[in-house]
Order: sequence, then C-alpha cells, then structure tokens
Amino acid sequence: GEKAKVKSILYKIIPDTNTALVSLEKKELDVAGVPAKDLNKTNKIPHIKTYTYENLGYSYVGFNLKKWPFSDMKFRQALSHAINRNALVTGVLKGLGRPVHIPSTPVSWAYPDTPISFDYDPEKSKSLLKEMGLIWDTKLKNFTHNNKPISFNLMTSKGSKTSKKSAQIIQQYLKNVGINMTISQMEWKSFLNKLESEEEPKPFEAAMLGWSLGIDPDGYSTWHSTQYPKGFNFVGYSNKQVDYLLEKGRTELNKEKRKEIYSECFNIIGIDCPYLFLFSSKSIAGVNTRVHGLSKPGPSGLFNIIENVWVTD
Repeated sequence: GEKAKVKSILYKIIPDTNTALVSLEKKELDVAGVPAKDLNKTNKIPHIKTYTYENLGYSYVGFNLKKWPFSDMKFRQALSHAINRNALVTGVLKGLGRPVHIPSTPVSWAYPDTPISFDYDPEKSKSLLKEMGLIWDTKLKNFTHNNKPISFNLMTSKGSKTSKKSAQIIQQYLKNVGINMTISQMEWKSFLNKLESEEEPKPFEAAMLGWSLGIDPDGYSTWHSTQYPKGFNFVGYSNKQVDYLLEKGRTELNKEKRKEIYSECFNIIGIDCPYLFLFSSKSIAGVNTRVHGLSKPGPSGLFNIIENVWVTD
C-alpha cells in the first residue's frame, strides 16, 4: 500500500479522563475521549473538533450464575425488569446512548431485526420474585428467603464515574422492588483477581463492566461454556443451544445465514439474562484541528485507515 503520511504515533496512557481532556485543551494531545458531560464545553474550544458516533460496546452487570439467587433465571429477569434503562441513558450518558437488552448493538450487521427487550416494569419484577418463592416482608419492605432479606454486592472498579453513577441509580431501582444491593469500589487489579479466580464458585456476586464485539459478531470467547472458568465467560454461563450457534457461526461463510445464526444466539442470551444489559454509550472523540485524513466516524473509529492521517504544524 501507500506509505504512511506520518513517521510515528505516540500513545499516552492517562487513566483519568478529566486530566486527558485538559491535556487536549492545552494542545499536549491531538486526540482524546470526551466525557458526555463535557461535550458542550469542548465544542466551544476553537482548536478542537468533536466527533460523536455509535460503537459496538455496551455496559452491563455480570451475575455469578454459580451462586443463588443468580442461578435462578426468574431472579435475573426480575432484576432486568426492575431497571429503567432510559433513565440511565439520560442520567449517566446525558442522552448520548441507547438502552441495551442483548449482547449486541444496532450498529452491528448481525443485530436481530426483532430483538428481545425487557421493559421497565416493577410489578412484573415483583411478580417474578414471588414466583421464585421469595416472601415479601411488609415491615422491612424487602423480599426475603428463610427470613433473611435478599441482598447482594455489586463490585465496580475505582476511577470510573460512569460506573459509580450507574451503580447508584441501579441500587435505587432495586430497592424500589425490594432487593438490597451494596456497592464495592475496588482497585482494578483486585477486581480482576476475583473475576479470574479459579475458586468454585468465583468470589463475587455481581460485577459492573463494559464489553465490545469486533466488526465480526463472533461471541465465542464470552458466551461459550468452554470459556469458563479460565476464559471471558467469568459468570459461568452455559446454554447448549448457544454453544451450538456460536460454533455454527464460526464455520458458516454466507453472511445472511450468519446474521440469522447470531440474531437467534443473541436473543437467547438476552432471554437468559446472564448479564443485566444496561446501555450502549456513543463514542465521543475530541481531535485537534491540525489532524487530517480521518476515517468516516463509525464503529471502527476515526483512525481506521491510519496511513491516510496527516498533521499540520
């Protein structure tokens, strides 16, 4: 191909998004992510052009399916009905995103034509909890099992304001249907140690994370039963039909047939609720106006054809 138009690219790892944004404003960086709350402010800076576009990522709460009550699908579905995802998109993302109910987003070519969804329905949530045999305690205003309130811990990684705010909103919605949820913010290394532990079951109840598929929708590494306990399927999800579809999707060459395979697969996973799927946030990038030759904004990002990018002094 053609020779690249720049000699080198320097990546700087800046964990704090606010610090990265200040560096972009000071022209110490050419490119940085922009938090949704800072978009209007960044749009007013003359030397920065912002790009907002859909991506293939989504945020979720992963349940430890090896532990009760998460081992009961009715409990997981009850939690899914208890959450108002539109409120999360508005309150956390400032409207720059959309609710998610399956492990895919509408940007993907494999997204189902009729995706399943869990409407916000607190009464349906309570009904499912009662079907499980849980008892409503009128004094505590909480569901109980063996006279003990139903409660679980959600762990999040420190440093993510999006995760912190999302967790607090989810906590309130679950309280409204009689479920107590505590929140633990952990250092990333300690967080990962729990997810990667070889203990059986793994030493966590629920974890808030984000994930993104590539342009190809293959989700084998996340959802196939063989990827537990040492793969990305850290929640211990297992469904024989999903295993079959994931294997079939890797061997089918016809794109339309692959779409049918993955559409069915993603809808089955959505119904099973191994995750509490939350939302897909739009990508927001701030780029110094001295940078040219960017790709069309989309799931592949702005630097998909990196050799076309050039800069002026």
